[in-house]
Amino acid sequence: MDDSNRAPPEDILYEPIRLMKVLHIYPGNDSMVTKHVTMLAEGMRLSADIRTADNSASARQLLREQEPDIVHCHGCWQYFVARTAASAIRQGARVILTLHGQLEPWVISQQSMQDKVCKSMLWQRDAVRRAYAVITLGRLERENFKHLGWNPRIEEIHNAVITNTISPSEMVSQTFAVYQKVMDSNTLELMDEIERRQLATILKAGLTGDRRWIGNEDVPGHVSRQLLIYAEHEGIRNYVDYGINLLGLSAPLIDTEKIAAYMPPSYTRPRPIKEIIGDYEGNETDYLLRIITQLHKAPLLLHLTELARELYRDSINDEHIAAMLEERGLLAFTQRLMQILSEQLLLDEGYMPVDPINDRQTQRIRKIITSHLKI
Repeated sequence: MDDSNRAPPEDILYEPIRLMKVLHIYPGNDSMVTKHVTMLAEGMRLSADIRTADNSASARQLLREQEPDIVHCHGCWQYFVARTAASAIRQGARVILTLHGQLEPWVISQQSMQDKVCKSMLWQRDAVRRAYAVITLGRLERENFKHLGWNPRIEEIHNAVITNTISPSEMVSQTFAVYQKVMDSNTLELMDEIERRQLATILKAGLTGDRRWIGNEDVPGHVSRQLLIYAEHEGIRNYVDYGINLLGLSAPLIDTEKIAAYMPPSYTRPRPIKEIIGDYEGNETDYLLRIITQLHKAPLLLHLTELARELYRDSINDEHIAAMLEERGLLAFTQRLMQILSEQLLLDEGYMPVDPINDRQTQRIRKIITSHLKI
């Protein structure tokens, strides 16, 4: 069959190829763990930039030189592994931990009481809790670890080194899927300032319905996978898609509804504002006040976007709205919302019913919005 005209996979249709950078940290004196790491590294050599370190010195060097996306730590009783994990998190990498049975009850019981308490209290438990995901190698290990309650993001992948219930290629594939799931979580954190500005520009185009409102904004021609996933998780994908089309940008053809990602325990998909406060009933001021009141309860990017959409209407009486906001004790809060709208949706001051304020309380609201998907 001639494959020359076959379309490339969806995820890379328009997206530049960039290999995920993965650093494995493991104790070199454990032969079974070493075989496991070697099998993963060899299996992913064509699909990821894989490095390995089995001691503290090489771990520090590779962490600095490679600047990995993922640091995959193996085992949890070695201090250098935990210390490298902490350094990786400070550097911006995401840590995955494979336990290798080292927190099983019968293993813990073999440690001296002093050693066990010291490691658990000082660094071991913290290292496990800060991992983006924890991989267990079997059902029993998964259940025992779940009982500890140290980390809710647990994946079960059997170890092809010691069992024939899974092939090496299956183990590699399932592990890489965990890597991708980690990288598809809280993608705002992974977006640089250029991408964040691009998102604001796209949203403005989508809200106004006219690319001429964008002015001379320098908009990169390609939209990243992580921007689309962030839009999906914040419930603004329809606005983003419309803006992308208006601006003539290219984007990867991915079904973001089916992308696997880790979410905060309290996360629920944002609902359109009308489902929460009711429909618009012809009174513009009342409807704006209801939106702002809801934002005061829970600042979400979707509802900010819907507020901006209403502010672009011509029927708004600024003086009347300002008076009503002051009467309800929402004036200062709304001024802070205007500052955030100017940053995240490029709302022009001419469409703000009140002047923006940028103070500590504005920063608090900003942090709530940007931390919505934080693990």
